[in-house]
Amino acid sequence: QVQLVESGGGLVQAGGSLRLSCAASGGTSSRYVMGWFRQAPGKEREFVVGVLKTGRSIYYADSLKGRFTISRDNDKNTVYLLMNSLKPEDTAVYYCAADGAPKNLYAPYEYDYWGQGTQVTVSS
Repeated sequence: QVQLVESGGGLVQAGGSLRLSCAASGGTSSRYVMGWFRQAPGKEREFVVGVLKTGRSIYYADSLKGRFTISRDNDKNTVYLLMNSLKPEDTAVYYCAADGAPKNLYAPYEYDYWGQGTQVTVSS
C-alpha cells in the first residue's frame, strides 16, 4: 500500500509560480497512475492532471493546459506539479492521488490512494 505526502504549497501573488511535490512511500510509484486534483471551498474535487506509469502520457484539464506541468521521477518515487501564472481562482487544497489502473483518469473516485493535501493560496 502506497502512502503519499504532498509538499510545496503556500501563499503566492497572482502571476507567481509554485512547485508541488508528491512523495510516495511503501510502494514503487512506477506501478501507479498518478494524478493531481484540487478542491476549493464549497466546490467538488476537480481533476488537474494525470500521468501514466511511464510518464510518457500526460492528460491535463483543458482549462489548465499551458500553465501547469506535471513530471514524475520514478527513481525518487516523486511526482511534481509546476504551476505558473497562478490566478486567485487556482486557490484550493491540492491533492496527489495514485491508483494501479483507474478506469477513468479524470474521476477522483477511481483513485485508491490519496495524500493529505497541501494548501495553495493565490492573492490578487
